[in-house]
Amino acid sequence: MTDAAIAAVLHALAAERTGRTFCPSEAARRLAPDEWRPLMDDVRRVAAAEGLRATQGGAVVDVRTARGPIRLSAVPRL
Repeated sequence: MTDAAIAAVLHALAAERTGRTFCPSEAARRLAPDEWRPLMDDVRRVAAAEGLRATQGGAVVDVRTARGPIRLSAVPRL
């Protein structure tokens, strides 16, 4: 799976969920419905590179170092 394909799905989900978060696994499942788990590290890596906001328990975290479940969203514009 290419980084560009992952980024496109991440941005599509962020646009669909304006003002809300989504689970990185939703992106992985869109890309590979039957074999999505192996994509999770790549999805997180691309989310970090694309500047998406990651939260855990409502607090902003670094997607590259966060352990456990996170949620992603677009960074709100001021």
